[in-house]
Amino acid sequence: MHTAAQPSHDWAAQAPIVDFTVNANGTLILLENFRKYCPQSVFIFVSTNKVYGDSPNRLAFKELKTRYELPLRHRYYKGIDETMSIDNCLHSLFGASKVAADILTQEYGKYFGLKTGIFRGGCLTGPVHSGAELHGFLSYLVKCCILKRKYKIFGYKGKQVRDNIHSYDLVNAFYLFFKQPRNGEAYNIGGSRFANISIIEAIQMCQDLFGENLDYEYVPQNRIGDHIWWISDVTKFKEQYPKWQYKYDIEST
Repeated sequence: MHTAAQPSHDWAAQAPIVDFTVNANGTLILLENFRKYCPQSVFIFVSTNKVYGDSPNRLAFKELKTRYELPLRHRYYKGIDETMSIDNCLHSLFGASKVAADILTQEYGKYFGLKTGIFRGGCLTGPVHSGAELHGFLSYLVKCCILKRKYKIFGYKGKQVRDNIHSYDLVNAFYLFFKQPRNGEAYNIGGSRFANISIIEAIQMCQDLFGENLDYEYVPQNRIGDHIWWISDVTKFKEQYPKWQYKYDIEST
């Protein structure tokens, strides 16, 4: 299970060679050693929804009171699936290095006939998530509540939507793939319509939970390449692995 990465958009722009070396070259080294020394095993790579760049931002969102949302009949209302193009959009350098690793892992599966699975996660979280200001949004938000730090919202009026998948549910998906692996398959994986929330909604939930107001400020400039709205369509994975079910919704997470 290859989960190693340089995970920050913003940091990647300061050190693009280090970012690409970690995310792309590091994955290539792992894949090549996998091919040479344990080709009968299973290789699971944790990719990212950022391989789609800012293409999701072109969708026709409606602005509601606490979130952006798609019309009920929209093609992607259920969530974004693997058919969305990854081309001709802004990725950030982090996104570009993860695209390279993602395609490499697919290619080793399809070209060499190896058992590789690519999981394009949205927000992955859980009890030991080391959330920081620029990634790990739910974890960092709760940390700010507990430590009484000021939280910053970056752009989109705080109405940007993210699905969040608990580590238990994610690892369970890995396990099912490991039991019945395929060659170079890519899956969007996340909380889907089962577990998603906007920043404003998450702040309100935390304030209800802690019984006090959170100190936060709004920064009008959004982060480069950041998504206005991301909900994963996990239909492909669920069709291939029908035993997989969610355990943790947003509130329990």
